[in-house]
Amino acid sequence: MGGTTDRDVSDAYLGALTGVRSGKRSFYPEYVRSAERLENAVRALDRISRALVVTGEGPRALVEAVVATATEHLQADWLLVAVADGALQAARPRFLFSAGDELIDDEHRLPHSALEQLRVLRCRPWEAEHEDVSEDYQHTGIVRVGMTLDGEPVGGIAARPGPAVSIADTDLALLRVLANHAAVALHNSFLLHATTRLRGRTEQLSETAERRARDLAARNAELAETQQRLIAAMQRQALDDERHRIARELHDSVTQDVLSAGMTIELCRSELTDNPDDVGPTIEQLGAAKDLTRHAVERLRAAIYALHHTAEEPSGSLPVLLERLSTVHLPSDLKVQVRVTGEPVALSGEAEHSLLRLTGEALFNTVMHTSATQAQVRLRYQAHTIVLTISDDGDGDPAQLRKMLRLASAADLGGGHRGLANMAARTADLGGTMSIRKSRLGGIMLRFEIPAPEQTDRRAAG
Repeated sequence: MGGTTDRDVSDAYLGALTGVRSGKRSFYPEYVRSAERLENAVRALDRISRALVVTGEGPRALVEAVVATATEHLQADWLLVAVADGALQAARPRFLFSAGDELIDDEHRLPHSALEQLRVLRCRPWEAEHEDVSEDYQHTGIVRVGMTLDGEPVGGIAARPGPAVSIADTDLALLRVLANHAAVALHNSFLLHATTRLRGRTEQLSETAERRARDLAARNAELAETQQRLIAAMQRQALDDERHRIARELHDSVTQDVLSAGMTIELCRSELTDNPDDVGPTIEQLGAAKDLTRHAVERLRAAIYALHHTAEEPSGSLPVLLERLSTVHLPSDLKVQVRVTGEPVALSGEAEHSLLRLTGEALFNTVMHTSATQAQVRLRYQAHTIVLTISDDGDGDPAQLRKMLRLASAADLGGGHRGLANMAARTADLGGTMSIRKSRLGGIMLRFEIPAPEQTDRRAAG
């Protein structure tokens, strides 16, 4: 038995590295082919890595790079990459065919042999690769590998290698790597496209939301401004209505006083004519006529003030409006004082309008139906309520007014009786109460109590 030589050891190491046994006469040519295949594999891997970094250019650029890499590695006459029907539905192109320097994605331009492979890769991707690829290649001259994603067949690569190329397992492995990388890249490009589209949609929605928020803010500002104008208009209308009502009623009173004065004067004239010597009673009657005339002039002055000071006056807060309102009821012998206590709070236009009307009607009744010379309007802002009182020093009887209010509430009465019922109803509409009391000044005090805005909001929410 001969010993092991240095050449035997060298051949063993070389065989382990290259897969070629040196005992054959073809040792060197096989070694050269193995080295070339290894070099081609390294170059193919380099091309694969370069193909993967072109995903930013879109899926077609990547598929073209895969096709070019596989075609060059196989020195193929033609090569086809295809995605199966129903898989990677957003991937484009669905297939790409390379022949020479031409890339084709039109099915009608494919040669018959490539068209048959396209049908397999599209409709039966699980048949893209048999167990014995070498036998298929020897029989048809076409090599084919599958493309998988998450363990599912999604297409494949089919090619006719050049005549000088012998297909080994390493070549098939490289084709599988290219095919699977193409599948992943197409899937990722779809996700990237979907993410980009979603980002664009999100940005569009965000811009739309911001634009609508700006529009809403502008409309809210317009609404607030309109609401302020409406409140101001309601305030002016309340004053204007009260002035016109006062002017009409004073006009009727002035007419009666003037007619009475005229009749008295005419009677005096007749008596002076009939009894020139007895002038004492006549002088007394003329004095009464003078008083009637003076009273009529005072009422006429108030009516003229009401008619000339119209709603053209600027609006203001409720205390300011009460000050203005009190002046339209001022004959020369009635003094009205307005007092406000507590921290003023904003009221609704309806509430301010009602409080103004209540004050106006109460002051008017004081002027028309009592002998008052002083009146006091007091507005108190409290924690939970707002209290408005109108007091006078006249000769009115609270018990009599309460009786009138009960009668007016029980029957459809008119005149001053009905006015009290209207005032009570207006107060009830605000969620408040009205009471009639004896004033500290000596006459009547009308007291109106309504909930503060916070109390009203809490009750509505409940």
